[in-house]
Amino acid sequence: MVDDNNFPGRRGPLSRRAFLQLSAGAGLLAALGPTALCAASDTLNVREIPASGQRIPVIGLGTARTFNVDPDNAAAMRPLEQVLQNFYGGGGRLVDSSPMYGQAETVVGQLAERLDIADDLFMATKVWTRGREAGIEELEASRKRMGGGHLDLVQVHNLVDLQTQLDTLKAWRDEGRVRYIGVTHYTVSSHERLTRIVEREPIDFVQFNYNIATRHAEKRLLPAAAHNGVATLINEPFERGSLFGRVKGESLPEWTKELGIESWAQLFLKFIVSHPAVTCAIPATSDPEHATDNIGAAHGPLPDADQRERMASLVRSL
Repeated sequence: MVDDNNFPGRRGPLSRRAFLQLSAGAGLLAALGPTALCAASDTLNVREIPASGQRIPVIGLGTARTFNVDPDNAAAMRPLEQVLQNFYGGGGRLVDSSPMYGQAETVVGQLAERLDIADDLFMATKVWTRGREAGIEELEASRKRMGGGHLDLVQVHNLVDLQTQLDTLKAWRDEGRVRYIGVTHYTVSSHERLTRIVEREPIDFVQFNYNIATRHAEKRLLPAAAHNGVATLINEPFERGSLFGRVKGESLPEWTKELGIESWAQLFLKFIVSHPAVTCAIPATSDPEHATDNIGAAHGPLPDADQRERMASLVRSL
């Protein structure tokens, strides 16, 4: 979320404050192109948002299911505060939420304020309703719940009432009330429709499911996003946790150490974010240790094409 008094235009240059926000965290953000990768072991990998040139770390934080707790329940909030602290401390910045996720937007907003990091985070949420006025009302509520400032990204959640909500988001972007706009879904069956939207609509982001076991997006959606200058957010990076069941009891091969991989979660995430058309993956967790592990995948070398296929083959064999 950027400073209310220093809100950069959609395609304008970043202010010094915004640049410093993006450069904070573990490791200096290198000056990379949209598909370049940082290779040093202590480097935070970032990708460029094509619409503006702004760079964000390749691992974000999802909040579906995990952040839907009572914000007045201190015991429930305590581990989530540590999740957000660990994520931020490891260089993470993009946090993705939705009014569909119960109390998640409120929890994110309160914890970010408590940790005094709200201005440093890239706040992403969604509109999930039908009708123009209902959409505007929901957008205003989301803005207040997530801290009251400008929202960095708003997406039409699961394409609900797509054209109505997208028209509002275009107007909000033109007015400077939101910096980026996009669309989302979480099923393979939605990929063709998402591809058509990417090809026809002036959106900045598209969010969809993609992981080492479900690679359908590689056929048309990821190439279309790259060709049309649309940033990508990746949900379901662990296939709703089923990938961990597949590798349960298995040790990581020795060759994964050359990629700085310390866990299966990091292998799954590094596979995703090493695709040149992927901007950011957004694993969700309510476990502080998992948050630390996940953001660790944003650091160090990323696999090349041959290494990616070796990783996929390994998982298929288990």
